[in-house]
Amino acid sequence: MSLGDENEAAASGGYGGTGQTRTRLPERTGETRRGAGRSPSRSLVTVVGVIVLLIAAIAFANRGGDDSSSRTDTGNKPEAAPTAPTGTKPVGSGFARDEQGAQSAAANYAAALGSDGMFNASRRHEIVQTIAAPSSIDRLQSGFDADYSADFLKKIGLNDDGTAPAGKTFVNRTLPAGAKVSSFSNSAAAVDVWCNGLFGLAGDDSTNPITSSWFTVTMKLTWSGGDWKVLESSQKAGPTPVTGDNPISGADEIGKAVQEFGGFTYAR
Repeated sequence: MSLGDENEAAASGGYGGTGQTRTRLPERTGETRRGAGRSPSRSLVTVVGVIVLLIAAIAFANRGGDDSSSRTDTGNKPEAAPTAPTGTKPVGSGFARDEQGAQSAAANYAAALGSDGMFNASRRHEIVQTIAAPSSIDRLQSGFDADYSADFLKKIGLNDDGTAPAGKTFVNRTLPAGAKVSSFSNSAAAVDVWCNGLFGLAGDDSTNPITSSWFTVTMKLTWSGGDWKVLESSQKAGPTPVTGDNPISGADEIGKAVQEFGGFTYAR
């Protein structure tokens, strides 16, 4: 029983709070003399031990940098604080070759393929060249070129180069909300990315106001050149949550937000 326990018991009027009286048996004189002559009290030993440990810890912390073992140990210390966000960041050559790396690649590729850059031919080709597997570049690029035709751009109110007309602001953003791996091996992966999207033209007389939608992008990836690359990409609607009760913002407010808030280039 510790000193704190004894104090607590005394305050409650008995031992252990039960109301029982604590009785001490008399010590034998011989044992008392031997105890006093051979060793200090237990509390004194504890205090001395703590002081010794504290001095040793201070001496260790203040040791010089000449010890080679100290330099080795320093290299093994974690770089991030315990409260830092967890997760594998992309390695130098690309995304990690594991399931989380595949999810990160798919989420970022979904954001890139769902950006306003896809509406400009040169930027679209740059995006495809960057994220597509060598065996899929031509097929994916020709497919996207057909999707973003001049007729399509005109239909949604954009100029031939994919820019918005004067006085209007165009937005096309894909915002990954989550990802899951449906299949994975050391060289191939299939990842579903659940996304929210913003699309439209902000302007007083716009016939395509900015709207929000939910969809799932499925990416088939292959490990190529030290990174995950896209083999195929498809999209389907939903899952779609219930719309909240936020009041709808006006065209000016939406247009200002699009210009002030840049899109994310790293999704996970």
